[in-house]
Amino acid sequence: MVKSELILSLGYKLDHLAPQDIEFAVNFILDEMSKTLAAGGRIEVRGFGTFSVRYRQARRAHNPRTGKKVATPSKFRPHFKPGKLLRQRVDKNRLNYPLKDQPKVARALFQDA
Repeated sequence: MVKSELILSLGYKLDHLAPQDIEFAVNFILDEMSKTLAAGGRIEVRGFGTFSVRYRQARRAHNPRTGKKVATPSKFRPHFKPGKLLRQRVDKNRLNYPLKDQPKVARALFQDA
């Protein structure tokens, strides 16, 4: 789902609101989340998950195409940890929406569960 699809979906459910108001609300929420993470904060949405910022140390990597060693700088990255209810919901629907590249052996194991 992309942002425009989210706005359309909310528009169908909240038909008493103008589409511009829904778009404003979605953009406002995402902007506030971005500001909070940029300031080093943490966002917790019960039942959905937690957004936080993690520090990655500088390291030596390599370019897979050329094999040359490359130094990557230290950086902060956003991190998402799904909540228990989201994990359970995704796991519950794994048979309804199987992965396309899932091996046949793994598919058979899931169907036995």
